[in-house]
Amino acid sequence: MIPRTRIRNIGISAHIDSGKTTLSERILFYTGRIHAIEEVRGGGKGATMDFMPEEKLHGITITSAATTCQWHDTQINLIDTPGHVDFTIEVERALRVLDGAVMVLCAVAGVQSQSITVDRQMKRYRVPRLAFINKMDRTGADPFRVVQGIRDRLQLNAILLQYPIGSEDQFQGVIDLVEMTADYFEGENGENWLFKPIPESLRDEAQQARERLLDTLSLFSEPMTEMLLAGEEIPKELIWETIRQATLSLEFTPVLLGSAFKNKGVQNLLDAVTLYLPSPIDREVVKTAESISVYPNLDASLVALAFKLTVESFGQLTYTRIYSGTLKPGDTVYNSRTEQRVQIGRLVRMHANKREELKVAVAGDIVALLGVDCASGDTLCSGEPLVSLEKMFVPEPVITLAITPKKQEDSDRLSKALNRFQREDPTFRLSIDPESGSTLISGMGELHLEIYLERIQREYNAEVYVGTPAVAYRETIRQQATFDYRFKKQSGGPGQYAHITGWIEPTDEPFIFENRVVGGAIPKEYIPACEKGFREAMQSGQLEGYPVTGVKVVLDGGSYHPIDSSELAFRSASHQAIEGAIAKAKPYILEPIMLVEVETPNEFMGRVQGDLSSRRGLLLGSETMQGYTVIRAEVPLARMFGYSTELRSLTSGMATFSMEFACYRQS
Repeated sequence: MIPRTRIRNIGISAHIDSGKTTLSERILFYTGRIHAIEEVRGGGKGATMDFMPEEKLHGITITSAATTCQWHDTQINLIDTPGHVDFTIEVERALRVLDGAVMVLCAVAGVQSQSITVDRQMKRYRVPRLAFINKMDRTGADPFRVVQGIRDRLQLNAILLQYPIGSEDQFQGVIDLVEMTADYFEGENGENWLFKPIPESLRDEAQQARERLLDTLSLFSEPMTEMLLAGEEIPKELIWETIRQATLSLEFTPVLLGSAFKNKGVQNLLDAVTLYLPSPIDREVVKTAESISVYPNLDASLVALAFKLTVESFGQLTYTRIYSGTLKPGDTVYNSRTEQRVQIGRLVRMHANKREELKVAVAGDIVALLGVDCASGDTLCSGEPLVSLEKMFVPEPVITLAITPKKQEDSDRLSKALNRFQREDPTFRLSIDPESGSTLISGMGELHLEIYLERIQREYNAEVYVGTPAVAYRETIRQQATFDYRFKKQSGGPGQYAHITGWIEPTDEPFIFENRVVGGAIPKEYIPACEKGFREAMQSGQLEGYPVTGVKVVLDGGSYHPIDSSELAFRSASHQAIEGAIAKAKPYILEPIMLVEVETPNEFMGRVQGDLSSRRGLLLGSETMQGYTVIRAEVPLARMFGYSTELRSLTSGMATFSMEFACYRQS
């Protein structure tokens, strides 16, 4: 069994089109996991990690894919994640279970909108990361500007560990500022990694860059500071260890350079992954919802998190991170959410959509379970007490489509498809329009739902009529309001009685419930029913029937009847009490606002800005680079439908844009 210290669980994340999947393909090639390089859009078989037909068709990553490879004596469990914001849940749940990450940035575009989202996700789960500036061969590549962007826009202490040998079409390799060698990559696929003396023309610049690196690192190492003051040569082992410790403590972000497409710099990145990113035992101790610490101990009770699932013809495939203990086929464990026993059938290690049987999995492993019935986010554990790992963050959908089966025989197939997709993807929501009775699907954007509509037709052979997209508005309240509601019903048999008092007030969280009942005014067994009634009332607002968000409910008193009170009575009372309170709290409608980033040639800048303003857009600023401008704006989602077509028309097809959810704001 490989030592836990020689395992790296890492993810590759970035803005769309930064080259994540191309980089993953090179990593698999150089580690010997695959023997031929395929390109994302190069014809042939397509990239290994993009195995879905929709991924090959659209040329983007849609679902995170896991694999395992070996670099020297280190096992790397790798997850390639999507860059498109519509599939952000894939990044979210991957980072929830990973120990380290590689953030990929384009050497030309630098820090983009989705880079900011990925950075926020990494910070949420305190994931140490390396930055890899890709596409150094592209016209306009400027790694120094990108590093400054990382420092300014992401507030990270980023510094280059390498110095480029040329750039754009003259990019030849990198200078390693720790070992002070010039690294070149020759051969048909860059597999010949050569170390040569630093070119004379770059020696002074490389020496200055090394001194800047050592000055920064000396802040994290007293021995290094003393050696620098004494004018002594710093051993490379001390530099490696200092970078590693500062990276693990999230105080430092090492930056590397390369061109995955041109097969340059990837081997250096693999070395950096093994040198600087954490093993499972280096990561912070995991806390559970019960504030119990979980250590990566092989002999401890099992604690594992089911972070992703896919439903296939043979049953459910559950991707699982093991945090402590050992798991074998045939073991019986508990699902802490359902408190039910679960029998483990088969254990497999994934390589994209292929699988390899395992006889045992231990703390630190990321594996898949076959045939286990559970939900995404469930904790599997053994021993007492049962523990629950903290849930991952799930963003709310912002767009809704109405769909109707074209024929009667499509109805059952559609139902199977929708139930499966809802089970697999927490951001894909299903509901029924109370007025028309049609099925509503909600998701993170137009592309998100478009992919599911394609899968309904391809995988389930079901044809549907699709309505026009609708924005997922919300309702919230402006002020505090009290409630004092008595539910009383008598109809011949047993009566129903419940009485509750309290208040509601605005909050930044989607929903908060606080129980301040004392003295047994409401028996404890009825409190969960009250919370359930409150949550049910939030599903439909008073103005237009949109879900209500941003409300804190405080329950502070009430009364009960020893015979006529029941859970149902308190649930009904709570539901009706909140409806009345919301009506008094001056409710108003919120609309989703999107952060839009447009990259356009300079000559079309005025047109693009004018068009964004006409869409009720708030221009946040622009950045001019060589020949083109990046414009950032906040625009209501309702005004962004069909924008890609309009942008192509405005700019002769030369501009691109990305869009992600920013916030809800009063409409």
